[in-house]
Amino acid sequence: MVLDQAKKIFIDADACPVKEEVYKVAIRNNIEVLVVCNGGIRPHKNPLIKLKIVSEGLDEADNWIVSQVCRKDLVITDDIPLADRCINNGAIVIKSNGARVDSDNIGSILANRNLMAEIRSSNPFFQGTGRVYSGKDRAKFLNSLDKEITRTR
Repeated sequence: MVLDQAKKIFIDADACPVKEEVYKVAIRNNIEVLVVCNGGIRPHKNPLIKLKIVSEGLDEADNWIVSQVCRKDLVITDDIPLADRCINNGAIVIKSNGARVDSDNIGSILANRNLMAEIRSSNPFFQGTGRVYSGKDRAKFLNSLDKEITRTR
């Protein structure tokens, strides 16, 4: 393994649409993956892919990831507060749509998330943009993941 290469990839696995894509890229690049969830996900046969089942409860998976993640590790999550905590530990965060979340953009992403939560709570009839996860999103994610792995080498 190259010294500056990403050490591990952490997947916030509950509701993550790109687990299989991460597995393929990680195996090709010989990078360990920690799949963190509250249960319900089958173990992978490849020894590089490790399943970590945490206790039931709010933010248990998030707390475990934050306690384990280190500088230059990759974290795959759409959970913005988790992304913020991982960035503070020096990790690289990629959302399932391929967008990189970092110290330069986390402030505006958090502000937007909080604004949308406030709008939804004040208007129970508010309908978000809930669009379907597409093949284009998947391709963008794969490109972003490859780019981040290459960048950390």
